[in-house]
Amino acid sequence: MIFKATRLALASAALAVAGFAAPAMAADFTAENPECIAPANPGGGWDFTCRQVGKTMQDIGLIKQTMQVTNLAGGGGGVAFAEVVNKRDSDNDLIVAASTATATRLAQGAYPGNNLNQVRWLASIGADYGVIAVDQDSPYKTLPDLLNAVKADPTSIAFAGGSAVGGWDHLKVLIAAKADGIEDVRKVKYVAFNGGGEAITQLLAGSVQAFTGDLSETKGFIQSGDVRVLAVLAPERLGGEFADIPTAKEQGIDAVGANWRGFYGPGKMSDAAYDYWAKQIAAVYASPEWKKVMEANGLAPLDLQGADFEKFVANSVQQIQDISKEIGILK
Repeated sequence: MIFKATRLALASAALAVAGFAAPAMAADFTAENPECIAPANPGGGWDFTCRQVGKTMQDIGLIKQTMQVTNLAGGGGGVAFAEVVNKRDSDNDLIVAASTATATRLAQGAYPGNNLNQVRWLASIGADYGVIAVDQDSPYKTLPDLLNAVKADPTSIAFAGGSAVGGWDHLKVLIAAKADGIEDVRKVKYVAFNGGGEAITQLLAGSVQAFTGDLSETKGFIQSGDVRVLAVLAPERLGGEFADIPTAKEQGIDAVGANWRGFYGPGKMSDAAYDYWAKQIAAVYASPEWKKVMEANGLAPLDLQGADFEKFVANSVQQIQDISKEIGILK
């Protein structure tokens, strides 16, 4: 089943963690002008990844200056990927936020060149479970309510997401729809925006009826009371302030969707710079400060660096190709 495949991906990642040894710190490289590209507009998950990791690096003394965050939206991350591959292929000071959405677009042949080996995969920083949410004033109170409306009239419900059509936000809805018995998931209406922040803004404006994204990018809107999360796509309920959010599984819909978060660097980044950044990201992950960020934003553990992360991304791309074919996104 495609839903179990997602759980297996996290399980295999956890096994990989146990055998990992972080790369040694490169003494001959230090980033002079650290920069992180977020391949979406401000407010989404990639933007969150850049800004929170950059802030933590500065807070714990890993970098002396503020991490510059450059928002480069478009093509579900494809514009940023092309920028790095074609124009900044040797920039040792640069890292780029990546996630399951990145792997999804690579899996579906949507990026220029479409070769995951055109960049260097650095490290993960956690996993972010997917959510399906509605405006606080929406008449839909549960995920089955919403999906029943889709069954009755697929044109009546439009889902907004921050990934391109066929991307990870889109796939999450299709996974849930298929689990709920919707056989032709191609009828599910999805509208793509440049990042989760823009997608939620359109939800609140009434342009769409539902939102599909990740918990971290939804958190502020949950706290403000603007949105109601109908389901988190986790194997079981999360803790802390998210404990009241029901899972899809407990509502009878066996759908799990975890979005790993991490970074890649330019393909011709030096080995010294590669080791430096992998070590820096590993130090962030191990810090008490990052553990607080994870808890506050509902991030699940996923700690991979260097070769282990490269293998994990390659495996993620293969699994998403299989999911995409089963659902009908790919032939």
